[in-house]
Amino acid sequence: MADVHLLCYLRFLLFKMYLARFPVNNQFPESDKPQWPRLVLRRTDQATSAAVAVLALFIIAGWCARQAQLGGRTIEIERAEPIAIDTRIDVNRAAWPELALMPNIGEQLAKRIVADRTQRGPFKDLDDLLRVKGIGPKTLETLRPFLSPLPSIQSTAENPSRPDPAKFN
Repeated sequence: MADVHLLCYLRFLLFKMYLARFPVNNQFPESDKPQWPRLVLRRTDQATSAAVAVLALFIIAGWCARQAQLGGRTIEIERAEPIAIDTRIDVNRAAWPELALMPNIGEQLAKRIVADRTQRGPFKDLDDLLRVKGIGPKTLETLRPFLSPLPSIQSTAENPSRPDPAKFN
């Protein structure tokens, strides 16, 4: 405990010796004062800045008042009519990521469709999708607008290399 008092006393003496270097009124010399640049504007610059700030406040207040007047009215924006895109997927050619984009078809069901197609051969009719586990009559009806119609067996027999696109419409 005596050591702490001794250290405090020594610090006090050193500080007193430091202050003894300066004049009686304990003013620090000019060399010890921080030399910062003066950041004060001239009176005319201050008046100009204040005028610009007041003008900006008046403009903002006027804009707010104008917006309050328009508050009851709605602003109509012209909008383009949505474009209906008729995209259809061929069940016999589509990979599972394409099939998974259709509604009510997830990744697993799309993979089951592709697996069934590779095991049993291509689908001859859209009703053949009912043989895939997970596709029932309701699911098939929701999928029909997204699936391209498959060629009938007669049109394939007549022209096996290229089906007639007019028969699909």
